[in-house]
Amino acid sequence: MQSPEAGPALSPTQIHLTLANFADEVVGTLAHLLVYVGTLALFAIFALAGLRQLPDLRDDEPAERPGWAEASRSHPAFALSRLDSLDKTASYAIFRHPDGGRRDVMRWAGDADKPVAELEIYREGNEFDVTRPAAAGLAVQMGLGAANALEQAGLIDTKFGPVALFRPSETKAGTPSCLGYLKRNEEPALQISGFSCQGDTMPARRAAIACMLNRLTLLTSGNEPKLAELFARAELKRRSCDTQGPADWLLGAANAQLRGTL
Repeated sequence: MQSPEAGPALSPTQIHLTLANFADEVVGTLAHLLVYVGTLALFAIFALAGLRQLPDLRDDEPAERPGWAEASRSHPAFALSRLDSLDKTASYAIFRHPDGGRRDVMRWAGDADKPVAELEIYREGNEFDVTRPAAAGLAVQMGLGAANALEQAGLIDTKFGPVALFRPSETKAGTPSCLGYLKRNEEPALQISGFSCQGDTMPARRAAIACMLNRLTLLTSGNEPKLAELFARAELKRRSCDTQGPADWLLGAANAQLRGTL
């Protein structure tokens, strides 16, 4: 006699169908799980791609470009025609800009490596900013702070033509100070600038700058025939430092602004 608690026995066919239904449910669950995980992964990929684009969308900030860098393999293009005690401690450095500019910088130092004079020839490239004042940065060249104001201190006559002189503002009368100088040329685009602390008096310092510029010579023009032409014309106006004599004149007491190309 069969116990009332015992249920009817399952046939092999029913067991097979039950297992098949269970397997189908497991496979379906795994398929849905894979689709869900794949969707999450796709969203994550899109999010990462969007984050990588964010720096390009921030306030339209321009990307930083490389600036001036020392060109240690470039050869000097300029020199001073005669050696003296000042030239023995000269250093020559060349800087290039990716947009075509080149700066040849000669520096001289005195006791305790204190700067005595500097001469920079800047050949302009596409990096040149025509809106920037010509004398901007000259105070820094002279070893002063960028905020230090300069005032015009007259003109000197050189083989390159008139050259403007500058000194720190509010310099007391009769007090010698280092003089900055600046000469711009339009064709070819060239700027000669620097400073000198040589000489015990202002006339002596003006004469020292004029002598230095008159001694500036071109070693090589590279592929710039107009540069060679500029120096060839200048050599025709060159005078010896020994016979130069007075080659400068001062501006009026009001220190009127210079006009025209320097």
